[in-house]
Amino acid sequence: MNDRFIQKIKIDWTKIEPHSYLREIPALQFEDELELERNITFFVGENGTGKSTLLEAIAVAYGFSAEGGSKNYAFSTYDSHSELHGAIRLSRGFQKPTWSYFLRAESFYNVASKTEEYRKDALLPEQIYYDRFGGKSFHHQSHGESFLALAQGSFKAGGLYLLDEPEAALSPQRQLTLLLEMYRLAKQGAQFIIASHSPILLGIPGAQILSFDEGVIHECGYEETESYQVTEMFMNNREYLLKRLLEE
Repeated sequence: MNDRFIQKIKIDWTKIEPHSYLREIPALQFEDELELERNITFFVGENGTGKSTLLEAIAVAYGFSAEGGSKNYAFSTYDSHSELHGAIRLSRGFQKPTWSYFLRAESFYNVASKTEEYRKDALLPEQIYYDRFGGKSFHHQSHGESFLALAQGSFKAGGLYLLDEPEAALSPQRQLTLLLEMYRLAKQGAQFIIASHSPILLGIPGAQILSFDEGVIHECGYEETESYQVTEMFMNNREYLLKRLLEE
């Protein structure tokens, strides 16, 4: 048995409606438990293979809002998440995380707005509240700046963090900064579960990479990921590939 906060994931398909679209996503049709073996686990795969759907369901089953935030963020601007969370069974470790956060690119604006509401409700001065987030409101920073400020100011050793395509807001340089931050915290007992297409983030040493391609969730190496292979092919053969693609 490992010592991670979320150790294994199982789907109870008796809790899913017979005609649910979830039954049409091949990679999600696993019956055995899915074990998270390392402090950093990536979900990778083509769009539509179910990686973000599963990550979101894990987050909601753990107690997060589907839109993101810490477990204290109890809000919803639009209920678009699937019924999968009700069928998720999580095997948890004995220890509880010191802090936890669900970060997703597509709804971070809503989370940033809610953060500001919570600050005002608590009557906390803006400067004091945002000192750990770059010294100002998330809405006064770019999307990428606020993403990174949150990670650097809020993520802690011994925490649990679920990230849905964090690279969407980050430049390559800032993806490297996030990679270093995750690597440092994972060494101090933090656990990360991340859905990502980034060949930069996926390169973090020692990570478990679970591919949703080929209709079944399976572990793969960094250089076996499509993100790496397509990026390498383009970088090494850019002129030839573009000529072929643009002529078709």
